Amino acid sequence: MAETANMAPDAKPAGEIGAALLAAGGLAAGFGVASCCALPMLLGPLGLGGAWLFGLAFLAAPHRAVLLTAAAACLAGGAFLLWGQRQAAVVCASGTECSRPAVRRLTAVGLALGAVLLVLGYSYA
Repeated sequence: MAETANMAPDAKPAGEIGAALLAAGGLAAGFGVASCCALPMLLGPLGLGGAWLFGLAFLAAPHRAVLLTAAAACLAGGAFLLWGQRQAAVVCASGTECSRPAVRRLTAVGLALGAVLLVLGYSYA
């Protein structure tokens, strides 16, 4: 029994890393989807030119459907893992830390930004 209790906190960082990696993958795929149309329209009023996105948009345009699917799958998987960490935090013994709050917050921000890029890339292209 003592070994099982010791193994549970070690298993949490793997889910934390998985959620962060899925969020990063979803963010990258969402960036690729939004690079042709949505990002230049968003960056233009901020004074940032969109010409540097042309190369990325040229490479990503033929693979738009695959990038949309990959972004949606990565973001959904990352959200599921993040939700699982939140549920596991309730179960953790008091005085122990299940996961790092800063990593959870950064993962949540990455998921939200990736979702925004995914929606913008889908609607404007």
